[in-house]
Amino acid sequence: MSRVNDVGGQAGFGALEIEADEPAFHADWEARVFALNSALVRNGVYRLDEFRDTVERMAPQEYLAASYYERWLYAIEKLVAERGLLGDA
Repeated sequence: MSRVNDVGGQAGFGALEIEADEPAFHADWEARVFALNSALVRNGVYRLDEFRDTVERMAPQEYLAASYYERWLYAIEKLVAERGLLGDA
């Protein structure tokens, strides 16, 4: 079954825009999301394949509307919640 992220061989998405000298992160929060995910994987909270699967299970409308690191944050929040690691707010 194909998922929204599986667009290999499909056309009609427009030109790919490549930013010259693109920074690794466009905002500080993106770097924090990257670091948080690295720490959670390194400490065995979840595996990288579980993280990737969670990103790919996003609802198509959410996936397409989200930025790269918004998708990462979605997966982190989902996986941490599924493991019961979030306390009451």
